[in-house]
Amino acid sequence: MTEPAPVFASGVDNERLNAQLRFLLEVDKLKRVLRRNLLVDGSRRENSAEHSWHLTLCARTFAEYAPEGTDIDRVIEMLTIHDIVEIDAEDPFVFEHHSVESRTERERAAADRIFPLLPPDQAELARELWEEFAARRTSEARFARAVDRLAPMLANWHNEGGAWVRFGATRSEVMSEVKLIAEGSSALGAYATALVDDADRRGYFKG
Repeated sequence: MTEPAPVFASGVDNERLNAQLRFLLEVDKLKRVLRRNLLVDGSRRENSAEHSWHLTLCARTFAEYAPEGTDIDRVIEMLTIHDIVEIDAEDPFVFEHHSVESRTERERAAADRIFPLLPPDQAELARELWEEFAARRTSEARFARAVDRLAPMLANWHNEGGAWVRFGATRSEVMSEVKLIAEGSSALGAYATALVDDADRRGYFKG
């Protein structure tokens, strides 16, 4: 890991600032993690940092479709950090069911290593947000997961099946993702269902 330039500024908690800089330099590596999905135009694979940025914008744009009382700022915080563990654990492909257990272990090990780079108070919040997203027990976590699942579906539809076609996804597999979307937003779930119906008519699914 690249060390930050030493900071010795008057009136600044230099230890805290250096910890924050170490964390930010480390998470820059997320830009190197390639996802299975292509960009909307199909020109190349998306990286995880691009994915996280796009999700935060989706959450803000789709805020009106979240359940009443959902804290969108917390949703955005969650989406900002939810994929940081992929620096160590890599991007899991949603239809690779055989590796779920080992993936969970890798992600927890990554969280144990990366979040503590922050000062303790910020590390605690980051870990709390990451755990909340994974557990989906709050409306914020469920809406965040809905947006996380909808974004790649939009890309796959726009690039003529994209990862669905390349990896032989079935309609039933994709509909299991639609269920997660509907849990977070009934409106986005209905839209995702219509998207899958249209993709099926276009022959984007296996079988």
